[in-house]
Amino acid sequence: MTKNVKICFITGSRAEYGILARLMKIIQKDKSLTLQIIATGMHLSPEFGYTYHEIEKDGFTIDEKIEILLSSDSAVGIAKSMGIGCIGFADAYTRLRPDIIVLLGDRFETFIAASVANVFRIPIAHLHGGEITEGAFDEAFRHSITKMSYLHFTSTKVYRKRVIQLGESPERVFNVGAIGLDNLDSLPLLTKKELEEDLRINFAEKNLLITFHPVTTAIGSAQEQCSELLKALSCCTNTLLIFTKANADTEGRLINSLIDAFVTKDTSFRRIFSSLGQLRYLSVMQYVDAVVGNSSSGIIEAPSFRIGTVNIGDRQKGRVKGSSVIDCRPVKRDILRAISKVYSKSFEKKMKNSRNIYSIGNSSGKIYSILKKFDPQKYTTKSFYDIK
Repeated sequence: MTKNVKICFITGSRAEYGILARLMKIIQKDKSLTLQIIATGMHLSPEFGYTYHEIEKDGFTIDEKIEILLSSDSAVGIAKSMGIGCIGFADAYTRLRPDIIVLLGDRFETFIAASVANVFRIPIAHLHGGEITEGAFDEAFRHSITKMSYLHFTSTKVYRKRVIQLGESPERVFNVGAIGLDNLDSLPLLTKKELEEDLRINFAEKNLLITFHPVTTAIGSAQEQCSELLKALSCCTNTLLIFTKANADTEGRLINSLIDAFVTKDTSFRRIFSSLGQLRYLSVMQYVDAVVGNSSSGIIEAPSFRIGTVNIGDRQKGRVKGSSVIDCRPVKRDILRAISKVYSKSFEKKMKNSRNIYSIGNSSGKIYSILKKFDPQKYTTKSFYDIK
């Protein structure tokens, strides 16, 4: 690989950055590479905690901040944000001239970054392609990003096969496991006492970590589904309920307002945070009995702690899931039944021997070694790979 290749990471949310941070640090230390960072989306929003500060506190320099979020989470607002984002990324790529960009996942900010990079003929390395989330319009974004990307780093063999099925050459598709799990080995997780002091909480006899996002393929369902969840949680006595807010998706603000009102009724056993950050979020997982909601973290990260996940509704429908995940409908009765199962003796016994199907180990190192070998000067137009 030629010297001083510029590798540009693009991040639009707290969760995304937390997953990418270790790989970014590895590249930052390599003097033959130049790390570039573009922060956008929720990172720059006061509503979501100005989380770009977390990036800077970790010793990184943000090369470009691209403002795209409007004060609306409607379909019109998000579509207009996408238009603003296209202009911002065009200007940023012109100034930074990256040799390759690294993208993770499926959010609309990621789709914008990929679309503009495709026009600029900048090679894309995409993480977590090939996955299915039938309850989010991000599903289409993810597969579209796959078709615009050159290098692919998937989290399971099933997803690698699906990326190839989409016409990507097997020699450019690498199964490296879920990169976010590297943090469990590298981050010094906080103790219970440290968390209680930092978050000003008191862990209880029972503890649940809750993140609930809107099902964006079913617009108008957020209020009913979130209300059913809150009705179920109100039946959980002597239980500390730790909420993290929904993303900037359509109807995300509605969910956050419902949870805010719910938490206000009992602040001794209910707490809500705009963002815990990766360290505190994973640290909290150590001390809760289950993750509840419809976040991908319940499917990918939670199994490593041998705790259950109550996966509600269709947002994560289609993902490969381990034995620790309990699927249920977004109705009070089913949610309560799933939570009850988490505390059953048979489930607790099963968790002691469970394994995380997304865990391979040193995913960041594997990705780094492939990126370092990649020569952008040899980047050529892709050919569609037909499965024989």
